[in-house]
Amino acid sequence: MIEASSKVRRSVYMHVPFCASTCDFCAFYQEQPKRGDIDRYLNAMERELEILPPGKVETAFWGGGTPGLLPAEDLYFLGRAMTKATGPLKEWSVELAPSSVRPEKLAALKEAGVTRVSLGVQSFDDATLDTLGRRHSPKQIMEAWKAIEDVGFKSRNLDLIFAIPGQDDKRWMEDLRKVVDLNPNHISTYCLTFEEDTAMYVKMSQGKVKIDKDLEAFLYRRTWEFLETKGYAQYEISNFAQAGHACEHNLITWEMGEWAGYGPSASSQWQGQRWNNPSNLEGWITGIEKNQPVREQAKALSAADLLSDALVFGLRLNAGVSPFALATRFETELPKGVLNLFANLVEEGLMELVGENFRLTGEGRMRADAVGVAVLEQFD
Repeated sequence: MIEASSKVRRSVYMHVPFCASTCDFCAFYQEQPKRGDIDRYLNAMERELEILPPGKVETAFWGGGTPGLLPAEDLYFLGRAMTKATGPLKEWSVELAPSSVRPEKLAALKEAGVTRVSLGVQSFDDATLDTLGRRHSPKQIMEAWKAIEDVGFKSRNLDLIFAIPGQDDKRWMEDLRKVVDLNPNHISTYCLTFEEDTAMYVKMSQGKVKIDKDLEAFLYRRTWEFLETKGYAQYEISNFAQAGHACEHNLITWEMGEWAGYGPSASSQWQGQRWNNPSNLEGWITGIEKNQPVREQAKALSAADLLSDALVFGLRLNAGVSPFALATRFETELPKGVLNLFANLVEEGLMELVGENFRLTGEGRMRADAVGVAVLEQFD
């Protein structure tokens, strides 16, 4: 049994590595689905939960890959194995791709206890989807969304991507209007990133596509201004929610709680340790079958590690962070350079002090990555 602190919020992440095809922008670990591999995967997931049972947690998140690619009976099996180890959950999210949504799969997820679904739309525009290498159509999006709404999950999220090559302000705003018309409880909008080992990165290295930082900034600002007028409060750099529908699982991560990861490539941060499972189905299964789970990049976390990460990820939240409260929580001294940095950022208009919390301004959110790097430098 993994022993965990009762002072922090806790969650589990389950990685389903199977995907019918790889999108041009995707860098997540995935495998083509084969029945024999799926059977071994399911058995190994059940066994990993037995070897490293998390105990009581608040939330669970299934990502991939494409979790919805599994047949209904497999989804139900995996759900039963997980809840046997975790008990009832406050929130349980599952990522779905439009092309994989089927009524019987949604019914199995609802019966198992899923409370929240996240549909990877990316765009409603045919040409934009082609650029991303997505395999679904706008028609499939609408059909999948209707099926999801018919089942009646408590919370429903739609994912979009902006700053895609060929996507101008008009096309992006049309995507935003269409997503709002569907009235999801939660909307995630991500700026396209060019990850190594992806087809999109190769296209960029060949000069076939380019990064336009000015357009990225313009579209990002337009996004939060528009969604705010439609009742979606921005609570994190990429996430917007109607009242009461912020993703609790992601909040646990950003607030530096604890999470146990299961499946190939899953990451864990648990009881002062951080590690990754192998990004290899066979390697991961072999370790589980031998009752010797493989841990890669394992690291014992110091109080300073946790404090620095809590500051960096906490600043992604619109609520911001209290450096002194976090230093007390992690029982470590706050580097003097942090407060000097924050004072300079306030003077530059990138940060503001509201009560005890420092939070990024609109301009600061545009430069959040650079701010995060500057915070980490204070701990070197």
